[in-house]
Amino acid sequence: MAHLIFDEDEQRELRESARAEFPGNPALAYVLENLASEGIDLDRCRDWDDIRAEKGLPERNDEAPNVA
Repeated sequence: MAHLIFDEDEQRELRESARAEFPGNPALAYVLENLASEGIDLDRCRDWDDIRAEKGLPERNDEAPNVA
C-alpha cells in the first residue's frame, strides 16, 4: 500500500493554512488538517480520466484538451 505522509514542517504548514482558511472556508480547513494528520493513501487516488468515466463524460481529445 502506497501512503504519502508529510514531515513535521509540512504538517505544521498545513495546519497553519487550515487555521487561516477556517473562518472563510471550513471545508478546505478540514481537508488541510486531515492531510496533515493522516497523509494521503495513494491507492485510493483517482485521476481525471477515472472521474470523467465515472460521471459518464466523453474522453478528452486533441480538440478540447483543457475541458474538464
